[in-house]
Amino acid sequence: MESAAPTASTKAPFLAARRGAPYLARVSDISLTESAAKRVAWIAERQSKPAILRLAVDGGGCAGFTYKFELAEKQEGDDTVAETDGVKLVVDPISLDLVRGSAVDFVEDLNGAAFKVLNPNAQSGCGCGSSFSV
Repeated sequence: MESAAPTASTKAPFLAARRGAPYLARVSDISLTESAAKRVAWIAERQSKPAILRLAVDGGGCAGFTYKFELAEKQEGDDTVAETDGVKLVVDPISLDLVRGSAVDFVEDLNGAAFKVLNPNAQSGCGCGSSFSV
């Protein structure tokens, strides 16, 4: 039985490793949904600020950690950056350890409108979705 020829997607991690890229550079660290990008762009335009959303994790909240969002003036040198439609999501290295693999979304429902973090690392969370535990 012949093995299938490698595809571009199966070659990419191998090629990144050969170029000396760190392992974590080959993993999707964080992402920003199109809905969240549109909302950040809308807010930033009205506040005359760059379209850069900073996600940080602080201690506290009813589940142990809480998400903190703010518009940033610039990205820092050690930030991890995700970009969608020209909008940047930046996360500092300490917070990234708790949200790696997450997606930031913007949702509107009967409870209101808010940014939500879809965090695969969270073991539990509160009802409002703004705090979590690992």
